[in-house]
Amino acid sequence: MSSGGNVKTETIAYDDKIVRQFVTATVIWGLVAFLVGLIVALQLASWRLNFGTSFLTFGRLRPLHTNAAIFAFGGNAIFAGIYYSMQRLLKTRLLNDTLSAIHFWGWQLIILLAALTLPFGITHGKEYAELEWPIDLLITVIWVVFAVNFFGTLMRRRERHIYVAIWFYIATIITVAVLHIVNSIEVPVSLFKSYPIYAGIHDAMVQWWYGHNAVAFFLTTPFLGLMYYFVPKAANRPVYSYRLSIIHFWSLVFMYIWAGPHHLLNSAVPEWAQTLGMVFSVALWAPSWGGMVNGLLTLRGVWDKVRTEPILKFFVVGITFYGMSTFEGPLLSIKSVNSLAHYTDWIIGHVHEGTLGWNGFITMAMIYFLVPKLWKREIYSKQLMNYHFWFATIGIIVYVVSMWISGVTQGLMWRAMTDQARLVYPDFVETVTRIVPMYWARAFGGTLYIVGYCFMIYNLVKTIASAPKDLADEKAQVPVRFDLNQTEPSGTPSHRRLEGMVTVFTVLALVGILVGSIFSLAPMLFAHAYVDMPNKIKPYTALELAGRDVYIKEGCYNCHSQMIRTSVSEVLRYGPATQMEESMYDHPFQWGSKRTGPDIARVGGKYTDMWHYRHMFDPRAVVANSIMPEYTWLFTTKTDFAILSRKFEVLKQVGVPYSADEIANAEANARAEAKKITEGLVASGGGVTVDVEDKEIIALIAYMQRLGRNPEVIK
Repeated sequence: MSSGGNVKTETIAYDDKIVRQFVTATVIWGLVAFLVGLIVALQLASWRLNFGTSFLTFGRLRPLHTNAAIFAFGGNAIFAGIYYSMQRLLKTRLLNDTLSAIHFWGWQLIILLAALTLPFGITHGKEYAELEWPIDLLITVIWVVFAVNFFGTLMRRRERHIYVAIWFYIATIITVAVLHIVNSIEVPVSLFKSYPIYAGIHDAMVQWWYGHNAVAFFLTTPFLGLMYYFVPKAANRPVYSYRLSIIHFWSLVFMYIWAGPHHLLNSAVPEWAQTLGMVFSVALWAPSWGGMVNGLLTLRGVWDKVRTEPILKFFVVGITFYGMSTFEGPLLSIKSVNSLAHYTDWIIGHVHEGTLGWNGFITMAMIYFLVPKLWKREIYSKQLMNYHFWFATIGIIVYVVSMWISGVTQGLMWRAMTDQARLVYPDFVETVTRIVPMYWARAFGGTLYIVGYCFMIYNLVKTIASAPKDLADEKAQVPVRFDLNQTEPSGTPSHRRLEGMVTVFTVLALVGILVGSIFSLAPMLFAHAYVDMPNKIKPYTALELAGRDVYIKEGCYNCHSQMIRTSVSEVLRYGPATQMEESMYDHPFQWGSKRTGPDIARVGGKYTDMWHYRHMFDPRAVVANSIMPEYTWLFTTKTDFAILSRKFEVLKQVGVPYSADEIANAEANARAEAKKITEGLVASGGGVTVDVEDKEIIALIAYMQRLGRNPEVIK
């Protein structure tokens, strides 16, 4: 221990091992996420690349890609940056090395379990929340471990006032906890199957409150915290504006949480709820661009350095993409724009502006900054860093522009009408064939991005290979602990005082997100006041439910929506607009967020059973130029009839009005219905045999023929 003037100091060693582990995991899982993303992009360009294997189809790999990109690549990057920066900002070692280790290995186990379950169709069918209930429980446990380690470290800090980056970390931890717990309330059926307690519009509201704010508080606020720490460090400049950072933080935390309903515009959600989401989404322009301006202007005075330092180039492009995506998000939340863009590839381009542009570039800049410090070696090659930068930049531009073109083309073609009020392109497949070249362009852009990433991996491997064998933790002279509760000097600004009261700060942030959450989810409390015929909605039969679970398992919701919007062109194409009561027993809801194929909300009765049978075996036999994969395994995989009674019991617990007789006879009723459908197929003369009676294809046909067939509802 030593003293300098009146300040006593001591030497501590930061825990750099845990940061090295998270950095390594980030790099590895990032490559996995990007490669799976390239595969699913190619599968849309050529259906043959689904390989005719169940666990490698687009419907099953797409959730694996999103989970790997968000939670494996993004999550590990967040933890690496937080654990590195908070120790330096708080002048203390992390609370507990064991907690850090549990956090790291627990998170990798979660990712591994996702990689093992999603390709095999073990899924909730809820976007960004596909993982089944045992993994949800594990996520909760590991997040609590992270929170204890984080807040415990805050409590032992040696700096009274918490820096802006810490504000964003706090908001991330408390909000993600609330989002995950509320959205993941489900009742297990078996080890690999459960049903959410929410249904229909209720589930839609909760899911997109969660889904939108998973983007906000897992892919935005923590990365803003990283921006506020690493950009000033890399540029050796202070943050441009302290006041702007205060406005940025509190307005973002309060307003972001309200905007979830903008994912449900022009749908069966009440108009007032849609308008509420739209208003707050548009209002987000101000705080989001305030953060972008604060980040970019931090580099004011060092632009010459930006031209020569690759790390700063990555930061500049990353922050610029943050500005682009947070401009486009509110734009897409305006109802008239949303009516054109929703369900199209424009949304895919928008999402990847954020993940590959904002999150990707910030993460790669951070890694380039950290690796020399953590492994105590200069980066192997700055030239390779520059190659990486240009490949990644050109790649993401090609990707986004191709999806803009594709999305606008889709939207315009879907709603193009003649002077006689008829659809110009009545066959949905016409819109698909026009955009296939853009799918190839997207795959090319993604390939460039991955090539750049491989340059980074090679650069890092060469750097780390020359590192010392025994890496010591960084040591620092820090103030001896003092009374954190002592009175602030008179004249201290109010927010500066708040930064010294971590508990109060955290509670205020929690209140901010809870207020918005309550009002965002308020339509749930009143939704069924709009429903005047609940007793006329017929729950799914046992075989229809089995088919619905097959539909979810195969990830069909990734390409097909079940929500006909209120526009004239939608009604002409698909039938009467969807009403909220039609899905009131759907656990989970299946309104969808993308149309690579047509909406199927009214598909029941539109085609024969034999058409569906042939369509699933070879889509091009009934729809020329279809890009849908073949689902041949459905003709050999048996339906699990024995579990149907248990599924009915669980659904009754969450509000579906099944009778005791229906529950007891679920298996027998399903087999009888399957027999009837099979007999009809055999009689049609299409070469079908009775051997398929107990196969999943028959259950799926039963479900497809049910969709939209509620005559009391459709007026």
